[in-house]
Amino acid sequence: MSKDQYILAIETSCDETAVAIVKNERELVTNVVASQIESHKRFGGVVPEIASRHHIEQMTVTLEEALDESGLTIDDMDAVAVTEGPGLVGALLVGVNAAKSIAFSKQKPLVGVHHIAGHIYANRLEKEFEFPLLALVVSGGHTELILMREHGKFEIIGETRDDAAGEAYDKVARTLKLPYPGGPQIDRLATEGKETIDFPRAWLEDGSYDFSFSGLKSAVINRLHNAKQKGEVLKDEDVAASFQASVVDVLSTKAYRAAAEYEVKQMIVAGGVAANRGLRSALVEKFEHLDTELLIPPLHLCTDNAAMIAAAGAVAFNQGHRAGWDLNANPGLDLEKYGQRS
Repeated sequence: MSKDQYILAIETSCDETAVAIVKNERELVTNVVASQIESHKRFGGVVPEIASRHHIEQMTVTLEEALDESGLTIDDMDAVAVTEGPGLVGALLVGVNAAKSIAFSKQKPLVGVHHIAGHIYANRLEKEFEFPLLALVVSGGHTELILMREHGKFEIIGETRDDAAGEAYDKVARTLKLPYPGGPQIDRLATEGKETIDFPRAWLEDGSYDFSFSGLKSAVINRLHNAKQKGEVLKDEDVAASFQASVVDVLSTKAYRAAAEYEVKQMIVAGGVAANRGLRSALVEKFEHLDTELLIPPLHLCTDNAAMIAAAGAVAFNQGHRAGWDLNANPGLDLEKYGQRS
């Protein structure tokens, strides 16, 4: 009987310090996440310098907690995986240097992982992949449709031309004076409101799978400012419902259309906005009419975590990918080029 394989992973791309262990590519052993939401809430967004300092404070504590929960030691690990990019450079450096120190001290193989590849592979902790598949990645910094024909290879067929969907959510939430993080607040309000405002939908050119949310964001902000100048009262919940309806309509329609055109076996949803109830329900409704399996991860695997980095890192490790001791943070790491590395 072959020996079980354990991958230790570290994720520090933004404002969560996370450590996880995954067994045999798909079995989650432990997943510890130290959130910084309370520290950044008073600023209305993530402050990079503060995020980096918190990562330094939490790194050892989070690592020890993950190992304690698993009952394993670093000696039991087959490799150490870490997010190398994209993300905040200072935050990434904390995780990269921690992973390099651990791997070097125990002479374990080191594997660099693309953050978005991690979000995609979070789904594999729930269900085995069937190719070809399409991933809709929706987060604060990314909105992309990614085609995968095999493990570790990524083809971007659509991406945002300006604001990511999550970024638009946060900016609209700030205009409505909602607490940080704004996305979940908008989602909550949307369930209480009605779609009373006809906000635009940026479909772009015929056949395009790209996205654009800057115009929608501006339309919402301008509508709120105009209403204030006229003394008109707009209900926050109606604004949220109307805004979310526009975002969800574009995302779900383009995802459905692409899945049908490329005849994929699975449609995967990934990223922090995958936790959005409006998006989840719209996709479920759309994909009832298509012979494509829809995979949406549980909420704890939507937001940034290290389990997803371990899942992607395990595949990369078993494909023979190794990082050198010169591995560095790469805030602009390209997903397609990452998938083409030798």
